[in-house]
Amino acid sequence: MSSTGHMSTIPRNRREAVAEALMRLAPRLPTFEAEATIERALSSAGLRGAVPETAAWLALVAYARHVFTEYDSLLDDGYDRDSARHFVLDDLNAILSEWGCRRTVSDEPEEEEAAP
Repeated sequence: MSSTGHMSTIPRNRREAVAEALMRLAPRLPTFEAEATIERALSSAGLRGAVPETAAWLALVAYARHVFTEYDSLLDDGYDRDSARHFVLDDLNAILSEWGCRRTVSDEPEEEEAAP
C-alpha cells in the first residue's frame, strides 16, 4: 500500500474490505458461499453505506437464511417475516456455527440492524 496518508490503513477497495471482514466473521465459509455473500453485500442498496463488518454480517445472515433454511417456504406459506425468522433461527445459527461464526442471531427483531 502507499505510504501517502490514510490510504495505508484502508483496504484497496470495498470488495476487499468486505471479504476481509467476512473471513474474520466466518473463517470456515466455503468459497462459493463467500463469493455469493460478498456479491449480496456489494449489490444491496441497504448495505452500500454500511461499514464493511456490518455489511458482511448482514449479507451473511441474509444469504444463509434464504439459501440454507426454510425461510422462503414459510413466507410462501403465509407466515409473516418475524414468525418465519423465529422458526428458522436454530437452523440459521447452526449453519453460521458450521462456518466458524462466534456470533449468533437472536430472536430480537431489531438485533440484526444493530452494528456488531
